[in-house]
Amino acid sequence: MARKFLKRHIPDADWIKKQDSLKPLGKLLHDPNIWHLNRQSATTACFIGTFVAFIPVPTQMLLAAFMAIAFRANLAISVALVWITNPLTVAPIYYVSYKVGVALLGVPEGDFAFELSWEWLSDELAKNWQPFLLGCFVSGLFFALLSSTALRWAWRHHTIKRWHERRLARLKKEEKN
Repeated sequence: MARKFLKRHIPDADWIKKQDSLKPLGKLLHDPNIWHLNRQSATTACFIGTFVAFIPVPTQMLLAAFMAIAFRANLAISVALVWITNPLTVAPIYYVSYKVGVALLGVPEGDFAFELSWEWLSDELAKNWQPFLLGCFVSGLFFALLSSTALRWAWRHHTIKRWHERRLARLKKEEKN
């Protein structure tokens, strides 16, 4: 079920290879290992995509694609999960990440009004970059571990359930004979 669900919701490999934003990857997109959908590749991709989503850089999709290729994880899942941080969620995610960084460093909380502009980057981030980046790293690591572990557990649970169902069906068939 998990595999069918993922296959139904992730884009086709040919469609992804045609995307302009992934053209710099060139021949690397033709490695069949980055298109496999198994528990290992899916959970690694889940970790990569979730972690990269918390990194405050404008090239998150490209970074996730490079990491998926380097770790031979499913490329489509890695790139898709980067959109956890989208225009609706970016401000609350980065604000909470900043709060995490402040708590970890034990520094006083400054004014942190997130705004997606060059002025904010040059003025506000210059003052608060240490707790902000530490919070992004720790939050990204935490949620990446949480999501990949949850996916691994769900995949394993589903596989074991299917094994038991097949075993019961086989036993019922043997009883009838």
